Amino acid sequence: MNNPELSSLSSAVKGPLSSIPDAELTPRVRDVIHQQLDENQLLSSALAKMRERIEELERLVDSDTLTPLPNRRRFVREVERVALHGRRYGPSSSWVMFVDVDGLKQINDTHGHIAGDAALIHVANILQALVRTTDVVARIGGDEFGLLLEHIDEDAARDKAGRLIEAVGDQPVILGGKRVRLSISIGMAKLSAEDDAETLIARADESMYARRAQVRSAR
Repeated sequence: MNNPELSSLSSAVKGPLSSIPDAELTPRVRDVIHQQLDENQLLSSALAKMRERIEELERLVDSDTLTPLPNRRRFVREVERVALHGRRYGPSSSWVMFVDVDGLKQINDTHGHIAGDAALIHVANILQALVRTTDVVARIGGDEFGLLLEHIDEDAARDKAGRLIEAVGDQPVILGGKRVRLSISIGMAKLSAEDDAETLIARADESMYARRAQVRSAR
C-alpha cells in the first residue's frame, strides 16, 4: 500500500533517492530523506543570508562615510556606464557637474571640523533633493560633489546648475547656534563616449575653477 507522506517525500528529493519505490522506503530511509531535506533547507537559508550580506557590503563600499550619498567609486562606475552605453548605441546628451563648497576651510577654522561636516551634509541633502530620480549625485572628494545628469540638453543643465547654486545660498545651515550662509561653485562637462570617467570629472573640475574665477573677477 502506498503511503501518501512517503510518496510526497520521495518526489521532493532529487537524485538517486527519488527513484526508490515507495514500498522500499523503510523508516530508516525516511529518516535519511528528512535529514537531506533539512540540510537542503539550512543550505538554502545560509545562501540567502550570504547574498544579503554581499549586497549590504556592496552598498557600504559604494556609500560615502559622511553624507547620505554614494561615493566617488560609485559615481565613476555610473559615468562609465553611461559612456559605454553611448559607445554601443550612440551618444545621448548627458552632463557631468563638479560641485565645490566655497570656503569650507574657513568654516572649519572658525567653527570646527564638526561644523564643516554638518555643512557638507547640509549641501548633500539639498543637492539630493533637487535632482531627478534618474540622476546621480555623489560626494567625490572632501568638499566636492559630482552630479551625473542623463538625457538633458545644455540649456536645461545650466538651468539646473543655477537652481542648485540658488538653493544652497537660500538655505543657511545652523552652526554653533548661528545661521551660516553657504555657497557652491559648479563646473560642467558634456559626456562624450570617448571620455573615461576621470577625464570627464577633470574637465568639469576645470570648468568649475574657470567659472569661479569669472565670478570673482566680475565682483
